[in-house]
Amino acid sequence: MSTSPRDTVGVLLSRTGRVWRTRLDERLEPLGLTQARWLVLMHLSRMGGEAPQKELAQSVGVESPTMVRVVDGLERLGLVERVGQKDDRRAKVVRLTPKAQGVNEEIMRIGSGLRAEALTGLSDEELAEFLRILEIILNNLCAAAVR
Repeated sequence: MSTSPRDTVGVLLSRTGRVWRTRLDERLEPLGLTQARWLVLMHLSRMGGEAPQKELAQSVGVESPTMVRVVDGLERLGLVERVGQKDDRRAKVVRLTPKAQGVNEEIMRIGSGLRAEALTGLSDEELAEFLRILEIILNNLCAAAVR
C-alpha cells in the first residue's frame, strides 16, 4: 500500500475538517449550539442580519426542510425570529435577534481561540503557502467534471 502524499491528501484534509468542526462543536455546546445552529448564525450575520429562509438554506448548503428545523431550534433559544414578507405570505425572512449579537461575539471568540491553537507552530509565510495550495485544490475540484 502506497503512502505517498498524493494518496493521503484527501483523507488528511477530510479528517482535519472533521476534527476541527468536532472541537468547535465541543466548545460551543455550553451555548446550546450545534454545528448546524452556529453555521446558520454565522451565515445570517454575514448576510446583514436577515435573509429569506430559502436564501439562507442555499447559503448554508442545506435543503429547506432541514433549515426549518434549525431555525425552529434557534427561535426556541431566542436567537432568531421569522418575519413574514409583505409580497408573499408563505415566504419568511429569518432575522437575528439582539440576543444573537452577544452569542455571535462568543462564537467568534471561541473560534478565534481554536484557530490559534490549530495554527500553533506555523509562520505567516507557511500559512500563506498552505492557503495558496488549498485554493488550487479547491479550484481543481470545482472544475472537475462529474463522471
